Amino acid sequence: MIEYQNIFTQVQARAHPHDGVPFSHGTWVRSEEPFFSYWIGKLGNAQIGPFYLGFLGLASIVCGALAFFLIGMNYLASVNWNPIMLVRNLFWLSLDPPAPKYGLSWPPLNDGGWYMIVSTFLLLSVLLWWGRTYVRARALGMGTHVAWAFASAIWLFLVLGLFRPILMGSWSEGVPYGIFSHLDWTAAFSIRYGNLFYNPFHALSIVFLYGSTLLFAMHAATILAVTRYGGDRELEQITDRGTATERAALFWRWTMGFNATMESIHRWAWWFAVLTTLTGGIGILLTGTAVDNWYLWAVKHGVAPAYVTDWSPVADPALAAGGVR
Repeated sequence: MIEYQNIFTQVQARAHPHDGVPFSHGTWVRSEEPFFSYWIGKLGNAQIGPFYLGFLGLASIVCGALAFFLIGMNYLASVNWNPIMLVRNLFWLSLDPPAPKYGLSWPPLNDGGWYMIVSTFLLLSVLLWWGRTYVRARALGMGTHVAWAFASAIWLFLVLGLFRPILMGSWSEGVPYGIFSHLDWTAAFSIRYGNLFYNPFHALSIVFLYGSTLLFAMHAATILAVTRYGGDRELEQITDRGTATERAALFWRWTMGFNATMESIHRWAWWFAVLTTLTGGIGILLTGTAVDNWYLWAVKHGVAPAYVTDWSPVADPALAAGGVR
């Protein structure tokens, strides 16, 4: 029976737009009147707004916009200011870090200086947005779980663009700003340090990444599967036991022996997601600073077998006694 497979929102309950809980004094006021969108309602809450920007939000958007603008202008300059060539070659264009000869000094603009300026604005934008998530959560009386989850992603961002280049003594270790150049950097990085797959923290990061996708898929599928019984109204299900919660719990006890609660599944998902970038950042930070070759490290610690290096010449069977010539 597939009469109720609600991959998209089928019923959009609407009332008078709500401005939300009141703010404490001293903050910026909310702006714009809230309104509804049918198509946004297919994927999430149909109400859009009111908006709250604040100083941190405004500063973050300005810094981020400047970073993307400067990247775009450098792309355009690299194709002789030809917008058609910009579109055609967008995937191949790149703003690269300074050459190794500059070390940790500030290079000329066209030799990596623009890269340093863009990196500065991008870092400011991300950190300001982190501050925004933290302050907004506190203003609403919420926990700061979102801010600390975001901080885990920022940790990996900082390792790639700030911490590791400083430890390596050169800004040239940074990641280029480009689509294919970013992928090329990733492949070259792994090859240069003896195959990143032997990095145990990289392995942990992949485990948590795949685990996150599995947990989110399990949770999403479970709630969607019991929305016909009101399973999407989680608050009511927690305080007022109904058929949706019982069926969801029973399904997982039947299929894997135990079930998560509506609280614990979010705790699992939070930890799996946070540990993805946390362990990934540790693995990148150790690469080149503490470990020069992850394959040799794996051989030394019994993780990987050593390749045979003393190959004996193989005799030609045709030259053996009795062989067919």
